[in-house]
Amino acid sequence: MTDSTPATPNGSEADRSHAAADVHVPVLRDRCVDLLAPALEAPGAVVVDATLGMGGHAEALLERCPTVRLVGFDRDTDALDLARRRLERFGDRASFVHAVFDELEPALDDLGISAINGVLFDLGVSSLQLDQPERGFSYARDAPLDMRMDQSAGTTAADILASYTEAELRDLFYRYGDEKLAPRYASRIVAARERAPIRTTAALVDVLQAATPAALRASGHPAKRVFQALRVEVNSELAAIERAVPAAMRRLAVGGRIVVMSYQSLEDRLVKRFFQRASTSTAPARLPVELPEHRPEFALLVRGAERAGESEAAMNPRAIPVRLRGAERVLRHES
Repeated sequence: MTDSTPATPNGSEADRSHAAADVHVPVLRDRCVDLLAPALEAPGAVVVDATLGMGGHAEALLERCPTVRLVGFDRDTDALDLARRRLERFGDRASFVHAVFDELEPALDDLGISAINGVLFDLGVSSLQLDQPERGFSYARDAPLDMRMDQSAGTTAADILASYTEAELRDLFYRYGDEKLAPRYASRIVAARERAPIRTTAALVDVLQAATPAALRASGHPAKRVFQALRVEVNSELAAIERAVPAAMRRLAVGGRIVVMSYQSLEDRLVKRFFQRASTSTAPARLPVELPEHRPEFALLVRGAERAGESEAAMNPRAIPVRLRGAERVLRHES
């Protein structure tokens, strides 16, 4: 599971990716480090970057906390290669795992790590993936309908459009895209694929634009929510979050902290539910005294969900939808 063999990208695409890594400033980087750093001061502390990406958050954590050990997870081999190069100067303080973040616990077991002191999740599609149009995540550029974060395995968006029934597509667009025109789009996709396979982003956009009533075309790009729903389905994103966040919280030592950044309401609702449950007393409402076994194991680090400030949002538009939540383990009940 632990991936220690560096890939070797080549050509202009690799050059562009490395240049992007050099200039990329992660969303809410300083705020994430400020929240996590107090838990990472002791020698031997371990922090997990569950969504390593190009390594920007990881680099800032390693710089701020000179004795911390970092374990970085990513399912994207291109991202892992860029992060390795970026973090090479930290030597064996950084370990890299090619895996989806819901494999966090077995991966930590493989590394001999029983407890962690901090964990960061930066959910959703990464800047690297968005900036490579050939990956198929963007409806603004024509490319194969792939959308896999790990291109070494799995079902593509084109596979889903070719194989799902009309009812399945409709439910998918409703559930993961909150798309009001889901029945109309699903019907038109099924009709279109009977004429020719829908294999590119441009072909799908054409179908969606033709299916969108003229009165609604000015209210946003018709492909936005459909592309979001397909991406979530291709990568099983919500299911992975449902497994990974509770697993990470279980692994946190007392005093350990977790920070999660979400970019969609579906993601944020899941995280909010986990944090609320863990930070709420289980004492019966009429119990006059809260017994130790009813005390919550976590305390919230921020009130509600924090948003990016005006200056960051202006500098980096991808920060506009972010919602940040954080929590600290304050005790552990004996099982």
